[in-house]
Amino acid sequence: MSPNRWIELTEKNPDHSSWYVERFRSMAAAGEDLDGEARFVDAMVARGSRVPDAGCGPGRVGDHLAQVGHEVVGVDIDPVLIAAAELDHPGPTWLVADLAELDLVSMGIEERFDVVVCSGNVMTFLDPETRQSVLARLSAHLRDGGRIVTGFGAGRDYAFVEFFEDVAAVGLTAELLLSSWDLRPFTDDSDFLVAVLSPGASAA
Repeated sequence: MSPNRWIELTEKNPDHSSWYVERFRSMAAAGEDLDGEARFVDAMVARGSRVPDAGCGPGRVGDHLAQVGHEVVGVDIDPVLIAAAELDHPGPTWLVADLAELDLVSMGIEERFDVVVCSGNVMTFLDPETRQSVLARLSAHLRDGGRIVTGFGAGRDYAFVEFFEDVAAVGLTAELLLSSWDLRPFTDDSDFLVAVLSPGASAA
């Protein structure tokens, strides 16, 4: 099995995670808009919804969702990023876990979720052999009627057509495809994909 690509990066460069944390701290301090994904997810659900941030990194998406009133559980494989999330964004629950083996019930979180967000190119950092497992594990944590939202760019060794095949293989259906978090339509020429997925739904 090939390694998780984020772990591979951090093993090659032990300072990579700390650099990543400081990059987003600097962007936030400069007043850059880092909340597009969170605004998108917030618009999908009622106030006070339960939202896991899968591959949460240092917590920027989950923090915004918590600030506007949602119950957030952030999960990431990298303990450095989780430590930064705990320091910078107290309030949500932040957990170190591998998305390919995600079982929040075993970690004491039994209630299921309204929408899972998996942004920040997380899908492209996975071990390719675990992509379907991750989609299946995220789906298993949804309430009836719940949805998964994920987004990633082209040119990262995960072709959009392969993603669509993986989605179908685990029994998910794409309800909506966009080319950006600001609701631009997805086309064959798009270099970014935002997908809203539902388990057991009929194809549109």
